[in-house]
Amino acid sequence: MSGQDETRQLLRAIPSVEALLNEPAIARFTERMDRARLRDHLRRILDDLRKDIQEGRWNHPGETIVPEIVRRLRDHIALVHQPSLRRLINATGVVIHTNLGRAPLAEEAVEAMVDVARHYANLEYDLSEGRRGRRDVHCERWLVELLGCQAALVVNNCAAAVLLTLNTLAEGGEVIVSRGELVEIGGSFRIPDIMAKSGAILREVGTTNRTRLSDYENAINENTRLLLRVHQSNFRITGFTEQPPLDELVRLGRQYGLPCYHDLGGGCLVDVSAWGIHDEPRVQDSLRAGVSLCSFSGDKLLGGPQAGVIVGERALVDRLRRNPLMRTVRPDKLTLAALEATLRLYYSGRAETEVPVLSMLRSPVDALRRRARRFIRRGRRLCPHIRFHLRPGASVPGGGTAPDARVETVLIAVDVPSFPADAVEQRLRAHDPPILARIEDDRVVLDLRTVRPDEERTILDAFAAMA
Repeated sequence: MSGQDETRQLLRAIPSVEALLNEPAIARFTERMDRARLRDHLRRILDDLRKDIQEGRWNHPGETIVPEIVRRLRDHIALVHQPSLRRLINATGVVIHTNLGRAPLAEEAVEAMVDVARHYANLEYDLSEGRRGRRDVHCERWLVELLGCQAALVVNNCAAAVLLTLNTLAEGGEVIVSRGELVEIGGSFRIPDIMAKSGAILREVGTTNRTRLSDYENAINENTRLLLRVHQSNFRITGFTEQPPLDELVRLGRQYGLPCYHDLGGGCLVDVSAWGIHDEPRVQDSLRAGVSLCSFSGDKLLGGPQAGVIVGERALVDRLRRNPLMRTVRPDKLTLAALEATLRLYYSGRAETEVPVLSMLRSPVDALRRRARRFIRRGRRLCPHIRFHLRPGASVPGGGTAPDARVETVLIAVDVPSFPADAVEQRLRAHDPPILARIEDDRVVLDLRTVRPDEERTILDAFAAMA
């Protein structure tokens, strides 16, 4: 039989869609989807199979064609129904990884989200008065208790906090800010662009590396509405530098009747210097310096959900609350539930052990070394063909915070025979769930600082599959 005859025979052997729908192995898929959707999937599968037969990519005349269709259908449906947003294992050692969703939540925060997601909740209902309430009260009382501020407001991220604050307090007027603080905060979002959208007019003072208090004072005029300090959270300028202390900037603002606003970013509430992270200002420090308002992220060093938190003077926070823009940037009930639960952990003194970002950053290198040695012993039993080695290394906070910080860690270097490092890294990413590692000196390395203990076996299984 010629090749063309075999091709025609294979094409004729393909059953019709309706006949396939009655095949028991295919009919079972109707338990997960309706018949019309399954019919559409089958048509795509058959179109691809005909093309593969015609182009010589599938040529098995001795086999029945139905099992091949079932196999392709199963793979196709699994791919189609796979969520786009998926959990993964972070073995990179970057604790607050922006591309991986930043801060993983504490268990209490997850439980709080599930509870209000599954049921109705008093999002905007005052239970004591039996009438409509405000959604922003749920987190405000915890922030006031923790920080000693007069009032607080939560929006959906820190960029929204900046936008809302500048629009409310400085629309049509000037905001004075140092040239050295006009940062890009990630994803090509730049502070000057956010300021422009707010309707405020940017007034740059000083130079990139040196800005004096007199530069701010000389720029103040009848159009000035606000003094802005932006924390340089994702870069550092070193060497010949100068920046007025925050409390001096506050005093200057008071002298001229101008509020001083600190966009802090990181949201650090605890002293992290003992963990190798230095010069990271705390929110409390900004408030003690006397700023009128301070904003920070919920999902960085605070360790909560994505949110923008604004704290400070009640009169100014109330103005922000009344801005019509507030409705476009307000958070949903899941964010508020997770943030409130995270703040309660701080209030009860349990944050350092139960908020994952903090517990990972404070994990001692000796404890990580013991975990790594146990991992290697298990790895050598499960994967005798793979070589595991300990080596010193550094974790990083990530998330645009403490760019100079390096936290001592222990790395596990992995050598898989016959596979170069980039192929190993790709196979880890293709695993279910995906595993993200990094490559150093042509070796894949794992940092267990960002790996949960119950994820270690999954990583070992992924290596065991690389026979």
